[in-house]
Amino acid sequence: MAYKQDTICVQAGYEPKNGEPRVVPIVQSTTFAYETSQGMGDLFDLKADGFFYSRLANPTVACVEKKINELEGGVGAMLCASGQSATMSAICNIVHAGQHVVCSSAVYGGTFNLLYVTLKQLGIDSTFVSPDCTEEELEAAFKPETRLVFGESVSNPSLNVLDFEKFVGAAHRHGVPCAVDNTFPTPINCRPFEYGVDIVTHSTTKYMDGHACVLGGVVVDSGNFDWMANADKFPMLTTPDESYHGLVYAKAFGKAAYITKARVHLMRDMGMMMSPNSAFLLNLGLETLALRMERHNSNALALAGALRENKNVAWVNYPALSGDKEYEKCMKYMNGKPCGVISFGVKGGRAAAEKFMGALKLARIVTHVADARTCVLHPASSTHRQMDDEQLINCGIRPEMVRFSCGIENIEDIKRDVFDALATL
Repeated sequence: MAYKQDTICVQAGYEPKNGEPRVVPIVQSTTFAYETSQGMGDLFDLKADGFFYSRLANPTVACVEKKINELEGGVGAMLCASGQSATMSAICNIVHAGQHVVCSSAVYGGTFNLLYVTLKQLGIDSTFVSPDCTEEELEAAFKPETRLVFGESVSNPSLNVLDFEKFVGAAHRHGVPCAVDNTFPTPINCRPFEYGVDIVTHSTTKYMDGHACVLGGVVVDSGNFDWMANADKFPMLTTPDESYHGLVYAKAFGKAAYITKARVHLMRDMGMMMSPNSAFLLNLGLETLALRMERHNSNALALAGALRENKNVAWVNYPALSGDKEYEKCMKYMNGKPCGVISFGVKGGRAAAEKFMGALKLARIVTHVADARTCVLHPASSTHRQMDDEQLINCGIRPEMVRFSCGIENIEDIKRDVFDALATL
């Protein structure tokens, strides 16, 4: 029986047998016992399913992976210790030294730095393109070495809505997959696989957890990219892996080749697995995800509309707001429900933005975003401070920009806090 998203949030991933715990149990064990060496050997050789070491798989973590995979509509998911490690895994699973990534320039600062600095130091080059680029400009960014297109469904913090049709189309014309970070909309508001995206990542630290309690990330595989049809570009999936006695992932695991390799190769060697206790806490957040997103969406839309009328606000970005430049894409891909985050500019520039933030009482200044509590941040001086002025502009960030994450409090209390602070300017 196919359930709706809000039911999946509560029910998917774990089904207790007779007499077993109703709630997903925390299996706090690094290792698992077997009666024979052959049984253990079959697990190491990927000939059998099971658990033998929690760096690769753990029963608690597996339950939560199944739930997120079902929410996104994929063939498999892999939880990681953070959103950054999920992004790193998604890219490095198929992109190696000497190869190239095409990436939307409107991405989270940590993602930009990962590609622009860290992966560049490891031999992976990147070209950044505006999310609003033309088809011709996007085509010009590709190289013979390109192996992946990457973007964010709703960018953090500029709130650009990725044109899936344009970016996926370009990726597939060049025989490479398209990966999208879907953190802000969550699968409640948007399921990128429905628009041809091949790989999805999340920082589960944000809305999925929803309570600022536990770091995490996830990679989800659609199973739809044909690796064998593009075998020359992806030999790591289509030719024998000698570390597994010549196993060919695309032949042995079919549609799940990408996510299987991510786990048994990258997770095995790099070790960024989510802990069982973290997965348990994440699952508690997921159970109320659909309910919370309704409130985040409605609070953000109400506040964005009110901010437009305030004399101390220079501009407001919120994709669901009528007249916003992202409005049509938001309606097309997200049914008008992007997330609970707004960005706006305070008249008077950086100094005015900082004064406004200091006058807030309910909304707190934190690095975090997208949880039950309303919070606020000045991206230019925090999450994106490693960028120069030109890079900031390319990412859609201005000095006066405030990133405002609407929590699930009463909207009248949120508005009063914001407008009392604006009145101090």
